[in-house]
Amino acid sequence: MQRSPLNVVLSITLLFLAGNGRAAVPEALKAVTESGVQGGLIVHVGRNDASLISSLRINDSYVVQGLDTDPARISKIRKTIQQAGLQGKVTVRGFDGVNLPYIDNMVNLLMMPSGAGRVAQHEIMRVLTPGGTAVVAGKKTVKPVPAEIDEWTHYLHDATGNTVAQDEVVGPPRRVQWIGSPRWARHHDRMASMTALVSSGGRLFYIFDEGSMASIMQPAKPTLIARDAFNGTILWKPGPCRAGTTRSTPTRAARRNSPAASSPSATASM
Repeated sequence: MQRSPLNVVLSITLLFLAGNGRAAVPEALKAVTESGVQGGLIVHVGRNDASLISSLRINDSYVVQGLDTDPARISKIRKTIQQAGLQGKVTVRGFDGVNLPYIDNMVNLLMMPSGAGRVAQHEIMRVLTPGGTAVVAGKKTVKPVPAEIDEWTHYLHDATGNTVAQDEVVGPPRRVQWIGSPRWARHHDRMASMTALVSSGGRLFYIFDEGSMASIMQPAKPTLIARDAFNGTILWKPGPCRAGTTRSTPTRAARRNSPAASSPSATASM
């Protein structure tokens, strides 16, 4: 099997990080692969080192964070990660060993070896996304997806064209779940930068105009993007898509093309 350029670069980076700890790479690959999680936020709880948490990021669809209770070890790991150029993609932070520092429904995969902490099972389940996985002391647990959560797979909800969802969880906003890029969109005097958005399988699929913000007269750059709906991690972004001119076609594309329903990549990822 041919390895991707990212995995080759990752392996070289880990040799720099770990020295003779090369066995961590295949072990981490196996752990993430067997979890069934495909992209999103991975959290490793317990005694961490730079090679371990870095190896958990097997491709660009993942963001990895280690949780540790030792300030000196955290400082050392951060310096090593920064030297390897992985900051932002791989991070480590402190916690009290009991309470996980995340909002509800945030973590796709939580890994905690035996004896790594005193985190209760209900606390682990609280931070897992619906459909998320926890691997604690080798035991795998999957958080069920509530039946009360509906999906929005087409421009008008579903294939029936009925704009009424069956979701019983949605309500007035009470908090911010996540904040994603870009911080600013293009000028909206003609059309909003986001022209289509659907949701399926715990993922968001949308078309966003990533053209220059300097002038609305600059060419458009409509891009199909997939994010994790619960934490905003970018799962894939294949590049600009063909959508004609940004002031006309995207409004028609929103009705004609449902990313979750018609994109081969989206179908494979759901």
